[in-house]
Amino acid sequence: QVAAVAARDLGRAQAFARRFGVPRAYGSYEELAEDPDVDVVYVGVVNPAHLPTGLLFLRRGRPVLMEKPMALGACEVAQLVATARERGVFLMEGFWTRFFPAWQRLRSLASEGALGTPLVLRGELGFNLGGVPRLREPGLGGGVLLDLGGYGLQMALALLGGGEPPTALRAHGVLHPTGVDESVVVTLEFPGRGLAALTFSMAADLPGGAALGGPRGWAELPSHMNCPTELLWGGHRERFPLPPPAEPLNFPHSTGLRYEAQHVRECLLQGLTESPEMPLAESEVIARLLDEARAQVGL
Repeated sequence: QVAAVAARDLGRAQAFARRFGVPRAYGSYEELAEDPDVDVVYVGVVNPAHLPTGLLFLRRGRPVLMEKPMALGACEVAQLVATARERGVFLMEGFWTRFFPAWQRLRSLASEGALGTPLVLRGELGFNLGGVPRLREPGLGGGVLLDLGGYGLQMALALLGGGEPPTALRAHGVLHPTGVDESVVVTLEFPGRGLAALTFSMAADLPGGAALGGPRGWAELPSHMNCPTELLWGGHRERFPLPPPAEPLNFPHSTGLRYEAQHVRECLLQGLTESPEMPLAESEVIARLLDEARAQVGL
């Protein structure tokens, strides 16, 4: 249940609350932090506001589900993680991918050895996002790596690195006229000869799939690698249909956000302060990899 909503502008918060039947609306995040009926806060503000907003809630003892990227850079992520651990408060980066049944099936195949030792990951994620002004603005944390790159990096870490960082990263890209990264290719090398090749674009539509291969075979998410509902494996297509939406959707497969929400609920009921599926240590690794990739393309 959505108990309350907050925005910097009270009118916007109230309009959202009326539209979706949310009981309370606030014109500041400080007021939301004081609401005793809020069990967990989803922070979906613009990227530069992730650090101050996250710190506000964590310091008030409020569990936080932080929209990815966790923050702008590894130093900011480290501040959030340190605060959560010092206060003993739940914090998780919102990579909803990890809670889709199709993703979990792929991860199980990899961990159970169905493909042999996973050696190669190929993935691409691209959309024509010219109609999203914030992605073109350096001051708003724009660019494709911060918006889409984390999806591929978290996948490579989980499937090839076991959560551990790669031994090498190489990134090549082109910049938008505003100076943000527009299209980027990233390769990652892992111990044990694992190799990932990932392409991201906010200018071009791409199929959006990912494939993982090993000496015994391969498995593929044919589309929507960030929110998959199908898996190709062993000559068969496995489907994982989503629940039907109750409201019009802004993005494909958005009803799959319920998987992430349910996971956070289960963590809180168990008294956990971080997720075993999306641990904070991995968020810190992802942040460092994003920093390195962005530096290599000239940011």
